Amino acid sequence: MRLGPLKLKLQLVCGDGYAMGPGKADVLEAIDAHGSISAAGRALDMSYRRAWLLVDEMNRCFAERLVETAPGGGRGGARLTQGGRAALAAYRALEAQSAAITDTDAYRRLAGMLRDEPLPPKA
Repeated sequence: MRLGPLKLKLQLVCGDGYAMGPGKADVLEAIDAHGSISAAGRALDMSYRRAWLLVDEMNRCFAERLVETAPGGGRGGARLTQGGRAALAAYRALEAQSAAITDTDAYRRLAGMLRDEPLPPKA
């Protein structure tokens, strides 16, 4: 999420991996919209394998599965569980709340110190 010169990337850590971050939240939204992991991957210009690995990591990190899959070789599909919908909503709410950081004196002071563009590199 880009807020002026500030880029926020919220990630929830789980062991050595990440239970949730912006890309995983996007995958959940795409699964909800398209009804399958492969269609979600296509919508996000991501391989099925990559989308599946993200779903697998989320399902292993959360106490309840976020995505349920049905076998079927393309006919089965996937859907968000109630826990998946709740986790996605909480993550998006956290993103929105974190945007309030730009309404602080510290942010304004730091942003005010920036140039509009970096100086060219020294030759």
